[in-house]
Amino acid sequence: MYKPISYILHSFLLLVLIGTGSSIAYYLKTMPDDPPAATRIATLAPTPTPVARLTSTPVPSLSTTMEPVPDTGWSSLRPGLEQRVIPIYNDQSQPVATVHIWRIDQKRFRLDVAYADRPKSLDAWQKETNADLVMNGGYFSIANDKYFPDGLTIVGGKASGRSFVGYGGMLAINPSGAAELRWLVEKPYNSIERLQAALQAFPILVKPGGQLGFGQEKETNARARRTVIAQDKAGRILFIVIPEAHFTLHGISLYLTESDLNLDVALNLDGGGSTGILVANPREIISPNTLLPFVILVYPR
Repeated sequence: MYKPISYILHSFLLLVLIGTGSSIAYYLKTMPDDPPAATRIATLAPTPTPVARLTSTPVPSLSTTMEPVPDTGWSSLRPGLEQRVIPIYNDQSQPVATVHIWRIDQKRFRLDVAYADRPKSLDAWQKETNADLVMNGGYFSIANDKYFPDGLTIVGGKASGRSFVGYGGMLAINPSGAAELRWLVEKPYNSIERLQAALQAFPILVKPGGQLGFGQEKETNARARRTVIAQDKAGRILFIVIPEAHFTLHGISLYLTESDLNLDVALNLDGGGSTGILVANPREIISPNTLLPFVILVYPR
């Protein structure tokens, strides 16, 4: 039977559409749920999840650049005594703090502790002791106009105060002047050991082995000037001073743990107004805002 040309064209187009629809359905059915970004149709709006996965990078807990700086930039003040200054920037590349570090080789220098119940300036301590370096110590209390260190202190082999138990850390100095930094949870003080000098403080910022010492769960978000004493895995002692009120305790703990300083252990000392250090030659001073009842001293051997 003769059929009009319009009828034949209509039938042909219908078959083409049915075939095309089957092919599209088969293609959609066999596509992976989350195809690589390069295979996506450009006109489709990207979903939040793939974009986050493709563009995200690890974010530090503080809004500062925390990229490790190579172990360079040390200036030799004299054999066995090095200095390094590391600027800290925020996300807008603006300077917000400076980390001052002095690294001491114990083969060439020895440490000591000095204490007086009447506080003194760093200059007065240096003139009295003739030390090459003088840095503030740990926390203290005041009673009847006299100053007493919190925790145990040993000066000239004589102990005073009561040792922390189950927390905090300790700078322990044997009769030869060799210093060891301890986590008191792992190695508590024993009253029968012979020490020439010692002081205690808290909290531990880097646990032995280079582990994070003050976690995010303990964070108080209090920013302050910071003083830290640390020991690296080569046995060297580091004095670390940040005179700007920038770091929280968790922040400085994280910064030191992730740094290139190769730290084995680090102990927080009294910060805030007590933060200060004096280097005798060449003279350099970061002044505290208060007088100091006890200090850490460094002498050449």
